[in-house]
Amino acid sequence: MSGTAIPNEADEVRSRLLETVIELLEEGGYDAVQLREVARRTRMSLSTVYKRFATREELILAAIEHWMKENHAGLVEQPRAPGERLHPAMMRVIRAIFEPWEKNPAMLLAYFRVRTAPGWEGLHMRGFDEVIPVGMAVLEDVDPVFVEESMSILSSVVFGLVGRCLEGQIELADIMPTIDRAVYWLTTGYEATQRERGQGA
Repeated sequence: MSGTAIPNEADEVRSRLLETVIELLEEGGYDAVQLREVARRTRMSLSTVYKRFATREELILAAIEHWMKENHAGLVEQPRAPGERLHPAMMRVIRAIFEPWEKNPAMLLAYFRVRTAPGWEGLHMRGFDEVIPVGMAVLEDVDPVFVEESMSILSSVVFGLVGRCLEGQIELADIMPTIDRAVYWLTTGYEATQRERGQGA
């Protein structure tokens, strides 16, 4: 009995911490998450919080990953229909993935902030385990080099757009149309190259 009670208790503590951080992020954004306030709201000691998360950034990232998993749980693989062009197929998936972020901009901006914190570089794929299979389903018969390079380009585009949004240079509503244009031109170039290769064969 005691062997099962300890993990359950640990899971409950972790869940309370993460849900509290999500609540703080939605209320006041990244700066609202202070470990003392998290401890106060969860009625835990600071030492208990630190025992599970060594830094504030680690706690915020874990909370965002938890939020992403919950909000992307309903996504299903959507393979391309026969003859369907890449642009609409990719945008169908990207819009479904991005929808929770659009509805909760504080979470998107917090994710950007934690990614740019010192020592947390290279976290662009953390939390996306749930959606990678969904995205890959529409790219099943696509050149893997194009897939890898387009994902790298789009990641940089999104990162730059969110940064500009955080600085007040653009609105959140401007992000998706820009992604749409980027995907259009990437896929148009790829499909043109594939046609040329087919004609030259």
